[in-house]
Amino acid sequence: MSRHVAIVTDSTAYLPRAAIERHHITAVPLTVVLGDQALEEGTEISARSVAQALQKRRPVTTSRPSPATFADTYRAVAASGASGIVSLHLSSEFSGTYDAAVLAAKEAPVPVRVVDTGMVAMALGFCALAAAEVAETGGDVDEAVAAAEKRAAGTSAYFYVDTLDYLRRGGRIGAAQALLGSALAVKPLLQLADGRIELLEKVRTASKAIARLEEIAAERAGEGEVDIAVHHLAAAERADALAQRLRERVPGLHELHVSEVGAVIGAHTGPGLLAAVVSPR
Repeated sequence: MSRHVAIVTDSTAYLPRAAIERHHITAVPLTVVLGDQALEEGTEISARSVAQALQKRRPVTTSRPSPATFADTYRAVAASGASGIVSLHLSSEFSGTYDAAVLAAKEAPVPVRVVDTGMVAMALGFCALAAAEVAETGGDVDEAVAAAEKRAAGTSAYFYVDTLDYLRRGGRIGAAQALLGSALAVKPLLQLADGRIELLEKVRTASKAIARLEEIAAERAGEGEVDIAVHHLAAAERADALAQRLRERVPGLHELHVSEVGAVIGAHTGPGLLAAVVSPR
């Protein structure tokens, strides 16, 4: 049994299934609570189900994995031959996932480095891929962590939502709370900054906001080699159109992923989400 550094993340990374399998990444699921049902993201509930529930104003909440779940994961990964584990998670500003992982790491049978990436969705996913690529070439835990942290530092995530109402309900707006009230009449562009959601710009119409999202993503990508992810919730046509325009505009595009977000992020953003993650290599 070969000894290696293993990469663990959580289900909010929204990595393509092929990438998870190719790089042997383990994704621990968060939970969505829909009515009186607690369902695992990725296997037991879809983002589309969450979007429909939100549109019907049914109560939807989310919860972190338990420390016991992480402990079981770390034991299983160690049993598969890992000599060390790098565990990369969504921003601790959004979830207690990082804290649960830290508790479990103390009891793990092999060394575990838990990293709060300050990211979510493929902004987190690109960090996990960077760590996995280092591990696959024989890098140790410190080198894999360094690669993930470097990727996180250079990655930007921008997104458009049709309404701030879902973010407001879930308490995820952060600095953008200043928008509440009169600003609910505008179309906000938001960004991840220091692990939090912050207002980037206010735009008057959806079409202008999406055009501006494209412009910002293309400018951030620049001329160098870059990976991009386009996410959406119940807005596949918007996402495909944005992805195609970015393919044409970004000369150094290396990989482009287009996907619907999972149930956890969808529960907080609502239908109509459109996001662009720009991650220089």
